[in-house]
Amino acid sequence: MRSLLLAALIGVSPAALAQEYDDGLDEQGFETKEPTPKAQRAKPAVREVVKGFYAKSNVGTSLFLAKFSANVRPGTSVALAVGQDFIDNENSSVAWEFDFTQGIHNGMDYEVQSDPSGFNCAGQAPAACLQGDLRTYMATVHLEAAAYPSRRVGVGGRIGGGVFFAPLLMEYSLYQSEVLGGTWGIEDPGYHSYDGNRNPHPVVSAGLEVEYYSKLSHFSVGINADAFYAIGMDLGLNATGFLKYTF
Repeated sequence: MRSLLLAALIGVSPAALAQEYDDGLDEQGFETKEPTPKAQRAKPAVREVVKGFYAKSNVGTSLFLAKFSANVRPGTSVALAVGQDFIDNENSSVAWEFDFTQGIHNGMDYEVQSDPSGFNCAGQAPAACLQGDLRTYMATVHLEAAAYPSRRVGVGGRIGGGVFFAPLLMEYSLYQSEVLGGTWGIEDPGYHSYDGNRNPHPVVSAGLEVEYYSKLSHFSVGINADAFYAIGMDLGLNATGFLKYTF
């Protein structure tokens, strides 16, 4: 009896082992797929340099280059700007930009400016007399074009135009009686703006820009050097470094 049971077990086992496993998936129209190797899986495209709408802050120096260079020292220039790259190619781009720039300068005292043996601002034609310390405001729109010699470095040029203001930093009645009529002895040269007379000066500018796009894809840093001419005022230069964030 034991022999028959052993024979039966030996006879059944090979047949059972020989059967193929079938879960019925093929009959339902499903196919078993081999797993895709990790190295062959599609990776999302990562763009290292981001272009588009941006905000920018500048800080550096500002100086006058012509008639005011002797009585106004180089000062500080700060600016805020917004803009947009509206043409974006692999090796070039074009953008518009709106800048609001403030310049702060220490100037020669108004009494010293008029010294006949010194600067003699009133004796110059046209007069180069300013109130002393100077604060300027400039609002400009720029058009920029840049080329990219490498992936992260852009070099370009910019041109722009707008308005320039140099507000009067003292009471106008005192400026008129003590400075214009008393010390200088001239008519108002029209450089400063004050209550009732905003006296904007049209301004044109042109400059260069170098920009480096950091590995933080939305951030870039660079340098702007813009020469400007405020009509009825003077020729000047703003040289600043900037930090830019592109949204």
